[in-house]
Amino acid sequence: MGSTADGATLAVDRVVAAGSTARVLLAATVRALRGDDCADVGQAPTLTRFTGAPEPVRRAAAVRAAGRLALSPARIAEVDGERVAAWLADQYPARRWPGVVLGSPHGAAVHLAVALGVPWLPATFEMTVHWPRGVVDRPAAALDHGAALAARLLAGNPAVHVRQVHCPASRGAAAGATVSLAVRWSALPAAYVRFLAERLDPGAPVLLLHDARTWPVLDEGQGHSFQVGSPASGLDPVDFHPDAHALRQVLRSAGGDGASWAPPDVSCPQAYAEHGVESGFEHSLRNWTSRRGHPLHRVLVPQPDVLSAATADLYRHWLRRAGKTGNRLVVECGRLLDPWQVVRAGLVPYWCENASRRRVEGVEWWLAGCEPFSSVDVLPEPPGVRSPALAGLPQWLAVAAFGRRRRALDRGSARGYPVSQVPTRRATEVLRNQPYDLPVPPPLGMGEALAVLRDAGAHQGLLVS
Repeated sequence: MGSTADGATLAVDRVVAAGSTARVLLAATVRALRGDDCADVGQAPTLTRFTGAPEPVRRAAAVRAAGRLALSPARIAEVDGERVAAWLADQYPARRWPGVVLGSPHGAAVHLAVALGVPWLPATFEMTVHWPRGVVDRPAAALDHGAALAARLLAGNPAVHVRQVHCPASRGAAAGATVSLAVRWSALPAAYVRFLAERLDPGAPVLLLHDARTWPVLDEGQGHSFQVGSPASGLDPVDFHPDAHALRQVLRSAGGDGASWAPPDVSCPQAYAEHGVESGFEHSLRNWTSRRGHPLHRVLVPQPDVLSAATADLYRHWLRRAGKTGNRLVVECGRLLDPWQVVRAGLVPYWCENASRRRVEGVEWWLAGCEPFSSVDVLPEPPGVRSPALAGLPQWLAVAAFGRRRRALDRGSARGYPVSQVPTRRATEVLRNQPYDLPVPPPLGMGEALAVLRDAGAHQGLLVS
C-alpha cells in the first residue's frame, strides 16, 4: 500500500473488510489445509450486550462498530489491489498444490477445496469506507459519495472494477455510516499469476466458480457500478421500490424514512451481482492455463443453495467411499463454519449463505428430497439486523427436526437472534463436541469431484464444464 505524508503505510488487513465473507472463508481454508480449526477466527461480537436495548441505542452501537472497522476516505487512494492479492495468496504455505479453486465467495466452495486438498482464492475483496454525514435512506447520496471514492481508487488500480452496494436490508443502520465496495479484479492479478506458476503441480487442474445471480445495476462504464439492495438480502429487486412494504419495514428498522427513498435509475436490469466474476478475470485465467498446460474447469452457480446441496452430496459420497457413514449433517450459516472440524468429525456440511428465509427454505427442500440423516446440527448466524426476509427460529428448528436421532439447534447462536452477533469461532466450539471420525479420507481428484457435482446439481441448473 502507499504511504501518507507521515510515512505510515496502510496495512492490507485494514483494507479487506474484517468479517467480510471472502476474508472469513480464506482464513477457514488456510487453517483447514494445515489441519487447524477456526478457534482464532472472528473478532469479538460488538452488539451482543445491546441485544435487549431499545432500537435507537442498538442502531447507534451498530454505527459506531461499523465506523471503527471502516477505512477513512482520505486513505482510499493508497489501496493497492496487487498488494491485496499478494496478501491473500501468501496466506497459504509455500508448497506445491495439486490444484486450486478460484472465484466467487461461497462456503461450499471452501468445503470443496478442502476435500480436494487445494487452496481457495477469491476473485473479489470487500471494503467498507466511512460516509461522513451519511443517511441510510438516501441511495443517490450514497452513489455520489461512492463514485468519488471509486474514482480515487481506480486512479491507482486500473485493473479492477468497483461495485458499490447500498443495502439497508443486509447492513442495517451501518449502510448510512459507511459505504460497501466489492472490488473485483478485471484481470488475473500478478500475485495470483505467481501463485499459479510457482505453487501448482505440473498440469494441476484449476477450477473457477462463478456466482451467476443478477441484479439491477447502474453502470456508466467508468469502472464503478452501483446497486440498491442485493440478492444476499433475501429480497427481490421490486422490494427496494419506494412503494414496497418490505422496504418501509427495512428502513424503519435501520432508522430511515421511506418518504426520502429515491434510488437512481439503472442502466442494466440484469447485471451480475456483487459476487460475480469479471469477464476479464476469467479470460486472463483461461489464457494463462491454456499456455501453461493446466486444465481449466468452470462451475456456474445459479443460486447458492444449488452448490451447497451438490457439495453436501459430494461429501456424503466422499465419506462413504472411505467407509464412513456420511449420516451426520451440520448446517452452517454465513461466517459460522469450520471446514477442519467438519472433516475431523466426518460430517456432511451444508452451507447457508445467510439467515434469510429463502436460504433456509433451500436446505429444507434439499433435506426433504435426500436420504435421511441420523443427526442434524444447525448453526444459525444472527445477522445483527431485523428484516422481513429473515427466517425465524421456528424455521431453523424445523431444519434440525430432519434428524432421525439427534436434532440440535445451537443455543449460543440462537440467543438474541436475529439482532445479536457471534464470531466464527462459535462454530468451532460447537463442532469440537462432535466425536472423532478419523482418519480423514484421502483427497478427492478433481475429475471425480466434478462428476459428482454435475450429477447432483444438473437438475437445479448447476453448470459444470
